[in-house]
Amino acid sequence: MRHGEKEAAVRRLLDTPHPPVPAGLGARAAERGGRVRRRHRALRRAGGVLAGITALGFALWAAEARPWEAPPAATTPPFAGP
Repeated sequence: MRHGEKEAAVRRLLDTPHPPVPAGLGARAAERGGRVRRRHRALRRAGGVLAGITALGFALWAAEARPWEAPPAATTPPFAGP
């Protein structure tokens, strides 16, 4: 199909009468959009809270366990006496 034929087909589609839009469609779409937006906002907040709790838990564990320090030796040196 050439470009001119495609354009003519589109013009024919656009020249036909458009189907009627159901009553209240805009209000229902706005209501649904509000619900979706509230759900996304709640999920973002929950994710942020979870990330904060995880970071706090890691910081508390690291402060207690001190993983950056070398572990104590498993054996002790021999006792030389006084």
